[in-house]
Amino acid sequence: MQQALKSRIGHKVRSSGAGPEPYFAYIPRPLPPKPPLELANLQALLERASQAVGRLDGLTTILPDSELFLYMYIRKEALLSSQIEGTQSSLSDLLLYENAEAPGVPINDVQEVSNYVAAMEYGLKRLQSGFPLSMRLIKEIHGILMSGARGGKKAPGEFRRTQNWIGGSRPGNAKFVPPPPDKVVECMSDLEKFLHKPDEKIPILAKAALVHHQFETIHPFLDGNGRLGRLLITLLLCTEKVLTEPVLYLSLYFKIHRDRYYELLNSTRESGDWESWIEFFLEGVLNISDQASKTAREILTLIETDRIKISGIGRGAGSAMQIYRYLERKPLAVITEIVKELKLSTPTVTSSLQKLEELGLVREITGKQRGRVFVYDAYLRILDRGTEPLIS
Repeated sequence: MQQALKSRIGHKVRSSGAGPEPYFAYIPRPLPPKPPLELANLQALLERASQAVGRLDGLTTILPDSELFLYMYIRKEALLSSQIEGTQSSLSDLLLYENAEAPGVPINDVQEVSNYVAAMEYGLKRLQSGFPLSMRLIKEIHGILMSGARGGKKAPGEFRRTQNWIGGSRPGNAKFVPPPPDKVVECMSDLEKFLHKPDEKIPILAKAALVHHQFETIHPFLDGNGRLGRLLITLLLCTEKVLTEPVLYLSLYFKIHRDRYYELLNSTRESGDWESWIEFFLEGVLNISDQASKTAREILTLIETDRIKISGIGRGAGSAMQIYRYLERKPLAVITEIVKELKLSTPTVTSSLQKLEELGLVREITGKQRGRVFVYDAYLRILDRGTEPLIS
């Protein structure tokens, strides 16, 4: 078996690039792996993961406001994916930034997270309009991802024309050196062909695992590869109709298990053991699908409970409910923004927020008399789980 796996391993080419020190860049073999995947031992896990994804996707159809859940869940994923790349933003930072109220937040970090949201939404709209998941779309998404962010001058929307590397200070001492720049288009073209080639022997979840790994190995851009590689998973599952809504994101799983994640990315390249990588990936799909389903149910229960509390306050319940529904969409809000969007008077908004405070639903977090920021505490706490910045 070990001998057979060797034929799945890519090859290394010697290069010195622009400098005097030689290094070896890795060129992966095109997908699918040959010899074919042996998935018999993973069949039970595959079925459990598929069922968990199905339950999660089905749950979104019974939510009273699935767009509300998606709005916040996509932002949580953007934050988590960016944290893996080293940003230190919080969910509160992002929401304040989007509210045009961001005193003291790390703007560069928040810009990166905000770009991820925009890139994700753009990619999903393109797919929904019938555009194929392709090299062209991947480059378009990358252009949005890197617009105005750190690394934004590193050829956004264009495949790299110079050598990059992972770990170390140069290719010669790097942990991994992706394909040379003159091989990037060829490698990505092979990946695109695999994306569009039906293969009944490879379940869609296993295919997503292969695609993510291959993209990370090619590392086709100078920056933003990790974020785009994680986004590709969800885009593929949506285009393959595994997901009706974009509700499955693995960044939290990769963040928690980041050492194992990077270890398996490398060991698969060296051993050809795709099955171990797929097993890790499927465990992540199962884990995150179950967590996301639990989160959706918690939010549903919270909203139902809090709406009942508001209905019982008597006079003023109507305007309080209007503001509460606003906070469901934007759990961090300022009075001026609420007034502007709901077209209510400032005294009405202020009085209603006071009622919501008395019910224990919202909390003012600045302590100021002007420019006050109110947070829908319980809702944000549910969404905040797992979003603590990574400690290097």
